[in-house]
Amino acid sequence: MDKQTLAAYIDHTLLKPTATPQDIERLCEEGNAYRFASICVNGCYVALAAKLSKIPIAAVVGFPLGAMSTVAKVAETKQAIADGAGEIDVVINLGWAKAGAWEQVEQEIRQVVAGCVVKVIIETVSLTDAEKEQACLAAKRAGAHYVKTSTGFAGGGATVADVVLMRRVVGSELGVKASGGIRDLASALALIGAGATRLGASAGVSIVTELGE
Repeated sequence: MDKQTLAAYIDHTLLKPTATPQDIERLCEEGNAYRFASICVNGCYVALAAKLSKIPIAAVVGFPLGAMSTVAKVAETKQAIADGAGEIDVVINLGWAKAGAWEQVEQEIRQVVAGCVVKVIIETVSLTDAEKEQACLAAKRAGAHYVKTSTGFAGGGATVADVVLMRRVVGSELGVKASGGIRDLASALALIGAGATRLGASAGVSIVTELGE
């Protein structure tokens, strides 16, 4: 795999709450230079990133807990799209998932899916395998475009086993985004080999440069 092919898998990400405007400017400069799949930022920086970036902007919604109201998630989504986001990474309501309230999970996702690419973060570290399957099915029924492993803020990240499970459940109809703890080339390639079609990483530059010239 060459550098550009690998870069096209990566959402170049900075979601730390301490990120400054200068940090976002640097993120966009790197994104433009390496031609990653997208720049992924918190909602407050979508407008800035959209002004600076030559690649698509992804915004996180309901991040990182997923426990805010559906109304709040929908409003956050609409604002992000208005500010220039073309992709939304939304965290499911994990309490509903743990309670088996899959219809509620699905209906909330359905309300977010509008006018952009939606990636549904199921936070695999918090769910059993059976719950991961149900979460993926809810996202698929709701019209999401991707299912995503993790926020990276819950004490766990992407694993090959979870990507295999998610790919099996959604088939070829949805993308699978692996995110959380992807810091080197070997991890990135293993996750792609397991079925991931997008990677979320803050270490995108170092991952790609591991390939050498």
